[in-house]
Amino acid sequence: MRAGNWNWRRALSTPPSRGKKGGLAVGPTKRGKGTKILAICTDHSLPVAVGIQSASPHESQLVEEVLGQSFLDELPERLIGDAAYDSDPLDDYLLETYDIELIAPHKCNRKRLTQDGRPFRRYRRRWCVERLFAWLHWFRRLVIRWEYHAENFLGMVQLGCIKIMLRHI
Repeated sequence: MRAGNWNWRRALSTPPSRGKKGGLAVGPTKRGKGTKILAICTDHSLPVAVGIQSASPHESQLVEEVLGQSFLDELPERLIGDAAYDSDPLDDYLLETYDIELIAPHKCNRKRLTQDGRPFRRYRRRWCVERLFAWLHWFRRLVIRWEYHAENFLGMVQLGCIKIMLRHI
């Protein structure tokens, strides 16, 4: 059985200080160095899959990695992403490989429009993933990455997700 709408987003965890950052999964950004927290959540903002990655690669290259880190055995029917995920090769790859429909608004410079209005209405539910990241930012240890090792930081992110899920039981 496959679930309905799942939302996808990444968050950037970058410290406000100018100190040196080191360790794995730390990459350059416009504001220094940082780590992306990538998440897939349900319609009720409960996390289904989380992962971390360096801040350098584009989000559309990291979708498959986070799908592999799912807490569940089933994969979603649809993923809802922001305009960064508007890519025909990514749409085709997810549809052929995983049978997942990717719903993302068109980038402003796109010439050939591929989304019609009906599936795109589901994009309004994107606030669910924003709420998940608001809940994750309640945990101070996730807002600023204090851990040097990527495994420890991923463990803290997963611990925050477990705590969020336990609140909703």
